[in-house]
Amino acid sequence: MDLFLDITLGIGLATAAGLRPFLPALLAGALASSDLGVDFDHGSFAFLEHRWFLAIVVIVLVAAWAHALRARPESVEEGPVAAAAGGLALGLGAVLFAGSLAQHSDLGWIGLPAGLACAALAQVVSRGVLSRARRRLTDVQAQRALGLYAEAVALALAAVSILAPPVSLLALAVLVRLLLAGRRQDGARYAGLRILR
Repeated sequence: MDLFLDITLGIGLATAAGLRPFLPALLAGALASSDLGVDFDHGSFAFLEHRWFLAIVVIVLVAAWAHALRARPESVEEGPVAAAAGGLALGLGAVLFAGSLAQHSDLGWIGLPAGLACAALAQVVSRGVLSRARRRLTDVQAQRALGLYAEAVALALAAVSILAPPVSLLALAVLVRLLLAGRRQDGARYAGLRILR
């Protein structure tokens, strides 16, 4: 039973990190440092709850938010800063999954590719959803608010995954459904463009 809960916790944390990496990592690390729902102490991923690591995450989070306030809304999801944030999201997703698995077993290393896959899925889906929503909005402030909504969803998913890990399976199913719906929508749009030719 512990292994199932650790796997579903890893899925939830990695998926949340794929949506937005920093708040889920901070929440998991802060709770783990008090052994509340998660505990990274027992493996190679104990650094996830150390103060120095959490301080680095806070610094990067503040820098990312400062960039988001200065930049145009569409550029937040594109360019070198977005690529760096995407890489950090994948990396944090991988180590959060691995740390979750390492709580009660020696299988932490298996969590690295699994976490990477969950974070990548969440990242692809969130970029598609945010891009489509941004195209529909004309107000710049509303476009900026989309990033805050994504942060809130990522934090909520991380919290729910720690409180009730099996719920993360539902989140994973929702992401797969959104991915398929987005692909169908894009396919229909491109089909319409081909007909216009």
